[in-house]
Amino acid sequence: MTPMIRLGKLQLDAPFFQAGLAGYSDTAMRLVARRHGCPYCVTEALLDQFLIQGGRGLKSADLDDGDHPIAGQLMGSHPADIAAGAEILVGMGYDVIDVNLACPVKKIKKKSRGGHLMSVPDEAVAILDAVIQAVGSDVPCTVKLRRGSDDSPGALANFHRIFQATIDLGYAGAVVHGRSVEQKYLGPSNWNFLRALTDQYGGVDDFTIGGSGDVWQASDIFKMIDQTGVDFVSVARGCIGNPWVFTQARALLAGDTQTAATPPTIFQQRDVLLEHFQLSVALHGEQLASRLMRKFGIRFSRHHPRCDEVKKSFIGVMGLPAWKAVLDKFYSKDGPGVGGDAALPEEAGEAESTCPEPQSI
Repeated sequence: MTPMIRLGKLQLDAPFFQAGLAGYSDTAMRLVARRHGCPYCVTEALLDQFLIQGGRGLKSADLDDGDHPIAGQLMGSHPADIAAGAEILVGMGYDVIDVNLACPVKKIKKKSRGGHLMSVPDEAVAILDAVIQAVGSDVPCTVKLRRGSDDSPGALANFHRIFQATIDLGYAGAVVHGRSVEQKYLGPSNWNFLRALTDQYGGVDDFTIGGSGDVWQASDIFKMIDQTGVDFVSVARGCIGNPWVFTQARALLAGDTQTAATPPTIFQQRDVLLEHFQLSVALHGEQLASRLMRKFGIRFSRHHPRCDEVKKSFIGVMGLPAWKAVLDKFYSKDGPGVGGDAALPEEAGEAESTCPEPQSI
């Protein structure tokens, strides 16, 4: 039986979702993920000030009817401002409001946002309180955390204070990344920490615990659930250029190990590349979409048997004709794709940031 995951009144029919990835998880990426079985998505982190000042580009990025359920992720420094940002997202039709207390990027920390708040629990709790007071009971609130600002006992105590406040304030759930803020993306995610967390808080009624970190393949989703006891799993860098991770995860849920182990064919890759590009053009216009899609093409190339050649060709793409030329050259003949460990990106297990200064949905 497929597990049902609850976030307040919202129910998800699978224990995984697409994380918010700054610079990547726009409407186009989310729609592609959903069409491959992703049940729930989170936006890139949105600054409260960006929303309050009118949100440049938000009008053209109105929520697609197929882009639900969705969480609008917020980041900010001041309770009143982030509460105002939450109210704006509720008015726009977001199904969940997610507060980001996790981003480890230095310029975010310097402005007292994101992961910086893990080191100042009074400020973090004030922000969490302000958001849920502004949102009310109709829309569930969640929070994204890291396991602490660093590895010190004080950081651990701060984490537990914030986590307990999240429960006490009535949040529907929390997703915890198994790395510290100081650690950024260097070294392994501490799944033992997640195990201890679920052992301590897993019995809390109406509170869902999610895990994040080192989820690169569909099998990692269920390894994390088995090893840590989390209710559901955030798929972050592992789904960039790999929407099939959700199809494969659905197959594993259904006991279909053959489908789960089958990488996308050349034609399946071509179809998704075209679909993603067209969605991006509709959202951003051809010029901007061409720039944005280069980095996606690089990641999609990992599934092609001629990965290095395809990667170099995508780097040079400057418009839809060039994009189609790459497809004509490398994707015109069907055949098996590359999967498993061979398709993992170079940064698997390495340091990389997917959290630049947030700007748009």
